Amino acid sequence: MRSVDDITAAELLDELPSRVHEVYAPFVRDIPDHPAFVEGGRSWTYRQFSDAVNAAANDLADLGIRPGDRVMIASENSVALGAILFAASKLDAWGIAVNPRLSAREIDQIGTHSGARRVLINAAVSKEAADHASRIGAKISAVGPFGGIGIGPLNADAQPEPVERDGARQVAGLLYTSGTTGAPKGVMLSHRNLLFTGRVSGLLRKNDPADRIYGVLPMSHIVGYSILLIATLMHGSTLHVVAKADPAALAHAIAEEGITSLFGVPATYQRLLEYKAVKGIQRLDRGRLRLMSVAGAPLDLDLKKRIEDEFGIPLLNNYGITECSPGLSGVRSEQPVTDESVGPFLPGIEHRIVDMQGNKVAAGEVGELHVRGPNVMLGYYRAPELTAAAIDHQGWFNTGDLARVNGAGHLYIAGRTKELIIRSGFNVYPAEVEAVLNSHDKVVQSAVVGRSVDGNEEVVAFVQLLPGARVSAEDLKSYAAQQLASYKRPTEVIVLEALPSASTGKILKHKLREMAVAPAVATRSDVAAAV
Repeated sequence: MRSVDDITAAELLDELPSRVHEVYAPFVRDIPDHPAFVEGGRSWTYRQFSDAVNAAANDLADLGIRPGDRVMIASENSVALGAILFAASKLDAWGIAVNPRLSAREIDQIGTHSGARRVLINAAVSKEAADHASRIGAKISAVGPFGGIGIGPLNADAQPEPVERDGARQVAGLLYTSGTTGAPKGVMLSHRNLLFTGRVSGLLRKNDPADRIYGVLPMSHIVGYSILLIATLMHGSTLHVVAKADPAALAHAIAEEGITSLFGVPATYQRLLEYKAVKGIQRLDRGRLRLMSVAGAPLDLDLKKRIEDEFGIPLLNNYGITECSPGLSGVRSEQPVTDESVGPFLPGIEHRIVDMQGNKVAAGEVGELHVRGPNVMLGYYRAPELTAAAIDHQGWFNTGDLARVNGAGHLYIAGRTKELIIRSGFNVYPAEVEAVLNSHDKVVQSAVVGRSVDGNEEVVAFVQLLPGARVSAEDLKSYAAQQLASYKRPTEVIVLEALPSASTGKILKHKLREMAVAPAVATRSDVAAAV
């Protein structure tokens, strides 16, 4: 297989099919009996999965789904979810995968904003989904070979969007970002957006039919949808489908079930090491694991070193954003790094780093990262003003992240523009403070936010400890003070039983910012329990 850096963006684009559901066709033809999925001990071959998608597409059409319609599927990771998303593609409908762990308000908000023609809920996989299906009066039936699917009522008022023959202009998926404030935004990703990222991702990770990839990150989020679902089938590999994260199940799958590639968020790896410590395991079995990748949140170097020492292979850091389908950069397996770099930019990705006035900063300096390429979204659905604010007339997308690039072309993320803390005129990057706190041997993970105080900002740190650990907030403040300049030191350290997180494991900092300004900080265990 060619290296990701030996192929140009133009060559990549020339190789892409028109629609995402076409990615597995070569393997249906050439290796039809090779497993495309393993779920709950059952294998689905490429031929079986292709037949399932065709049957699901026929059923969706019978349910009134037309080209240009939006069809929403609430489901944990499952073969059924993947098949229905590809079935929507066959009909030129827009697939909207959502996590059933969202609240009723959030589910309804997405359905209303998207103008979904139908809401489907995979009630067979989780209680949360079954509850949603019951709440909306969904009729439990089958879609293709998949039973237990709740079929919501037809939205007769839904109007189809125009269908574009060009895959670069036709929406394949509408993904709703969690958003830090207000309503979530619907990110319109074209077939070309997703196919380009899927192809680059497979080349970056050297995927082929010998790979079994652990699919724990939700397909309702961009990494699970693009890098796990689409990229796996685009390269003839096998996706080991996992509905919910469980470190014990992950350790077993690595040791006993032939997993070769793992993509997680930092919490995935942190919880694996926590499981090892709690169970008193001397060393986790590496099995056939050849590749470990991480993205979605800052990676502290202590965690990186500990997981690399555990398995004897590099933990490769990556960077992306939903609006970019998501891949923007990644550390190459043949050139691992020991620092917090998220690697060189991927082929076809242009970048510039600017100050708050839009002027380019000097080489190596921190500024706001703007990118341009075939992976950048078409825009936010039904929000032209938000689209115009994010993508300028030359196609540059403002990531909202603070970053720098070193002399070797490696990208470093300093933090979110909105998360930057300015304390007494000095910039404080939360990731740096978090890295120090995470290096404490009793800390599972931490998150740092700013809190406004009388014309200034102060640093507030939230910390999750190992079970049974006896470390006080003052102990942690003293530990941080030894390693941080005075203006970077947390004014307050708050210990929680668990940090609030999304289904991906990403820490929900907007909830922590609310908690930081809430009264009665001494009763944080009560607040945490309510999150």
